[in-house]
Amino acid sequence: MSKKLHIKIGDQVKVMAGESKGKEGRVVEVLHDSNRALVEGLNMVSRHTKPSAQNPDGGIVKKEAPIHISNLMLIDSQGNATRVGRRANKDGKLVRYSKKSGEDIKS
Repeated sequence: MSKKLHIKIGDQVKVMAGESKGKEGRVVEVLHDSNRALVEGLNMVSRHTKPSAQNPDGGIVKKEAPIHISNLMLIDSQGNATRVGRRANKDGKLVRYSKKSGEDIKS
């Protein structure tokens, strides 16, 4: 079983390190096995592709590359980058919360 990560699909995140530092985007996919996430429009790389049925001309295609989870911070409802904690709500279910503002994170 893979360990729980502080980032989920659909979260708004800020990049804290690397070439895309300071930029924000929405998480498209989380790769649990490598602790990485694909963020929409960030960490773009050029991929050289051979001609195929979908792309008859081939050429250079820009696409997102995965970013390590440790370089991402969640953005809370107030627009601040924050660390994420877990606590039990009234029903006894674990929910994520913003350590900066103390509010629950709606996912």
